[in-house]
This record gives sequence, C-alpha cells and structure tokens, in this order.
Amino acid sequence: MTARFATHDTFVIEKTYEVAQDRVFAAWSNPKAKAKWFSPADTFEFRVGGRETSRGGPPGGPIFAFEATYQEIVPGERIVYGYTLDMDETRISASVVTVEFKPAGSGTQLIFTEQGAFLDGHDSPSQREHGTNAMLDTLGQVLQSASASGDSEI
Repeated sequence: MTARFATHDTFVIEKTYEVAQDRVFAAWSNPKAKAKWFSPADTFEFRVGGRETSRGGPPGGPIFAFEATYQEIVPGERIVYGYTLDMDETRISASVVTVEFKPAGSGTQLIFTEQGAFLDGHDSPSQREHGTNAMLDTLGQVLQSASASGDSEI
C-alpha cells in the first residue's frame, strides 16, 4: 500500500514590473494575453465563480491538468482563485492563490501568495515556488516586450 501524505506550505513571491497596473492586471484577465506567458486555456471564464482549465505537457511526457475557480476579483487590484493540478491521472496539489497588484512608482508591484497542499511527494513547495518564479519572470518579459512594441492586448 502506498503511503499517503500532504505537505502544507505557503510561499510569497513579489515582482515589480515597469508597466502600468491596468496592463499587468490585463495580463491575468485577458485569455489571449495570459496565453503568452501561461498555458493556453481550454476554458477561461474570468468572473467570480468562473473556471479556468488547461491541459498540456512536454512531448512524450506527462499531461498536466490545471483547473481553477475564481473566488474573488477586484478589478485592477486583486485576484483570488483555488486550483488543483493533476499529472496524468494523479492529483499532485490543491492550492489557494492570491495575486495582488499595487502601484510602485510608474510601475506595478505584483504579490503572488500560494497556500498549498502538495500531495504524496509528487510535487514539493520548493519545486512549485521555483516554477512560479520562472513563470512570473516570463510574465515580466512578455509585459516588457508588449510595452516596447505597443501591443495593446496587454
């Protein structure tokens, strides 16, 4: 019999982007903009009670399924959602995320807080934090590029 356990942890990542707050928020709330730095959504209902889902993975590798439900949205200021992450048919985590957007000079401070239950050793808080940091760095690159090119989607 396989031992079952949950590792609970919270991590906070803060990033400052030299882009206006409304544009950083749009990168989370517009499905075309979000697909530039996050897995393209199969379902994207950006509203309280709405769902966001995506499935994908590396060629020949496992399929990861992300399924989120939006719990609170304060336009331009805060997003709260709960999500599960599955690897093939195995649930590897369940989390609550709060994303806050605050003015920082002429740019935006993003505060990402994840409270998670990481299940049965399939994922760990340190792995998730590392991946989230990389994802938020990609968001920064996309925002910078969009700002430089005049991309109005973000």
